[in-house]
Amino acid sequence: MAGGLFALLDDVAVLAKAAAASIDDVGAAAGRASAKAAGVIVDDTAVTPRYVQGLAAERELPIIKRIAKGSLRNKLLIITPVALLLSQFLPWLLTPLLMLGGAYLCYEGVEKIWERISGHQEAKESEAAETDEDTIVARAVRTDFILSAEIMVISLNTIANEPFVRRAITLVIVAIAITALVYGVVGFIVKMDDIGLSMSQKSSRLQQRFGAGLVAAMPKLLTTLSVVGVAAMIWVGGHILLVGFDELGFTLPYDLVHHVQVAAEGVGGIGGILGWIVNTIGSAILGVIVGAIIVTIMHFVPKRGAKAEAGTH
Repeated sequence: MAGGLFALLDDVAVLAKAAAASIDDVGAAAGRASAKAAGVIVDDTAVTPRYVQGLAAERELPIIKRIAKGSLRNKLLIITPVALLLSQFLPWLLTPLLMLGGAYLCYEGVEKIWERISGHQEAKESEAAETDEDTIVARAVRTDFILSAEIMVISLNTIANEPFVRRAITLVIVAIAITALVYGVVGFIVKMDDIGLSMSQKSSRLQQRFGAGLVAAMPKLLTTLSVVGVAAMIWVGGHILLVGFDELGFTLPYDLVHHVQVAAEGVGGIGGILGWIVNTIGSAILGVIVGAIIVTIMHFVPKRGAKAEAGTH
């Protein structure tokens, strides 16, 4: 009886160790997956604060909460199941879909640059300030859907060789963790001025100065985030396309960037940093080219067609 009990305890201990190892593996996989998607996560964090600019302070966090719920719903109920099914039955389709999302990011980034240069950005911001909350949330969740899809597919590609169940668990962990991280940071960013204002009214001189500094820094921070968001869109989208073209057999762009990157990495001491810079610049150049082509097609081809049609009447 005692022997049977000890044998049972040994079996339980083995199962417990296996479960712990599995949890560690899932945690490590989730960490790797999240790290691979870091560029899009930065983009997502940088893009969202602009949706609550100009709104009443008491409505900022409720709207961010609604956007976060929509983002998590997208990830868990739509993107993750579809991505898992594709990875299981049509894995070859993941790269083209990822590239399609990458091309969209390039388009979004270059279009924002074009709007700023052409002066259309001010009109859009004025229009956004008059938009109701439901429309703001719907627009933000729609943009987040593209970014979330990129995050989840990039994450999935990182763990493509894992068993199906582990892939599913990892993606759920990534979805929850990334959503909490992104919208936690976004919530903190948009409330920085309120925190600063509150601190500036404290009795402590140090708190007053720090609070005044936060209030003064907020406009600059939002402007910086806007620039970072656009740059991240173009860089991340270009990198996705660069790798995707290579996987589909069009290796020239990737080989060119990789050749220069390897040469840069050979520089002693700072080779790693130089290699990353080269890869980033190469990805950004490709992103600008692809984005500019799509912006041209979307903005100028329809206008020329309309003018040609008008000229025939």
